[in-house]
Amino acid sequence: MATSTTNPQLASRYTHGLGRTNPGGPSQNTFGTPAAGGGGTFNASQTLQRREAEKLERERKAREDRERMEQAGQNSLAELSEEQREEITEAFNLFDLDKDQYIDYHELKVAMKALGFDLPKTEILSILQTHGVSSQPNPPTGPSSKGKHAAQQQYQAPPRLLLPFNTFQTLMAQRILSRNPTDEIIRAFDLFDEGGKGKITLQDLRRVARELGEGLQEDELVAMIEEFDMDGDNAISRDEFINICLG
Repeated sequence: MATSTTNPQLASRYTHGLGRTNPGGPSQNTFGTPAAGGGGTFNASQTLQRREAEKLERERKAREDRERMEQAGQNSLAELSEEQREEITEAFNLFDLDKDQYIDYHELKVAMKALGFDLPKTEILSILQTHGVSSQPNPPTGPSSKGKHAAQQQYQAPPRLLLPFNTFQTLMAQRILSRNPTDEIIRAFDLFDEGGKGKITLQDLRRVARELGEGLQEDELVAMIEEFDMDGDNAISRDEFINICLG
């Protein structure tokens, strides 16, 4: 599961003047047909060389960009806690359904959402176009493979773009490090606040303690509410929860 750039149309720069009447010689000079001194062929060769040079330059810049991204990603990974790195790995493995160390558009979207990044379609596609790799199907084999392969080449849809595990790791590390701490706290609050009430009740604490297997006693849960309930409504509001986490 690469970014294609349309080559600029340069031929017109070099074919200017071709095809005009030459008063002292042949009536017309067509592109690719040697004129006096081989000017047409020379111009065509220049155009091809220029295009090839531009292609090589684009590939060089893309390679340098990938190397910079990989280096920045390694630095970001080193700044994460072990728990955060494990969370990234678990999210990828959970949605890499065929376990090939690549994820496609749909798998990437849900994996990022699991990590707290619910991005629109345009941003997901942009990530794949910038950092993804093409998934090329294997050509058919067998007695009639040549005909089938030719038909596939003619009618085949564009290959999918896939994101490798290492790239996913580095991209998610950078996003986690740049995330506002308050956003992370609110995400945790929402895990407690069942039903989106805007507050954490004693019932919510019971449920979370049970799901985590903490085995907390009822009086301990009540003490938590009483300690952090600033407005006396027997619940912890979002603002109260943020203040607790930020100290």
